[in-house]
Amino acid sequence: MRTAAFSAALSGVLLLAGCDSPKPQTLVVFAAASLTKAFTDLGGAFTDAASDVGVELSFAGSADLLTQLTQGAEADVFASADSATMDKAARAGLLAGPPVSFASNTLTIAVAPGNPKGIKSFRDLADVSLVVCAAQVPCGSALPRLQTEAGVQLHPVSEESSVTDVLNKVTSGQADAGLVYLTDARAAGDGVTAVPFPGAAGAANTYQIAMLKTSRDTALARRFVDLVTGPAGRQALEAAGFGRG
Repeated sequence: MRTAAFSAALSGVLLLAGCDSPKPQTLVVFAAASLTKAFTDLGGAFTDAASDVGVELSFAGSADLLTQLTQGAEADVFASADSATMDKAARAGLLAGPPVSFASNTLTIAVAPGNPKGIKSFRDLADVSLVVCAAQVPCGSALPRLQTEAGVQLHPVSEESSVTDVLNKVTSGQADAGLVYLTDARAAGDGVTAVPFPGAAGAANTYQIAMLKTSRDTALARRFVDLVTGPAGRQALEAAGFGRG
């Protein structure tokens, strides 16, 4: 449920969006899977305030989204879960302007409710069935360093292409534990128990957003970026558990 403050923060950006868009349009946003809740709320608010504009949200692992874009998929806005993926998008000539950092996220260990395996540390993951993100995905890129710092070699039973896939393996009982973002564990509610670990603070990811050259309406794309990086976006992101970018 959107608060009055959230609605008020939206109005300045979104009313302008309606003024410049007399014809029905669809804004296509490619966003990291971990942004699903926050961006769904923001996309809904965007269309509520600009009734002649629709927002099509495509969520997946940042690496998968980048692959789609480099292979010719068209979108207006790209939001990645790390700066490294956005740097690759820039080098591929996909961006219409410089990216903006807008949020941060940290990893946590997600386990079954009540933590039946008694996992208390990162090292304990060596003794259970573990699911992680693949190395090319932002949520999996820090794993080698975390293993080195903890002095342990893990043997995941599965490497997934997005953090939501990791979480699903845990909630469905296919794995004892998974390394996911704190926001995803929070969104799962009673479906999982989050087990923090000391090294997580050093594995924070910075999320970035940018307009794309394939955008059919750069003014509209800019307004969505402004929404995400402005007060309304900050409120939605903090409500989902994200830190500041």
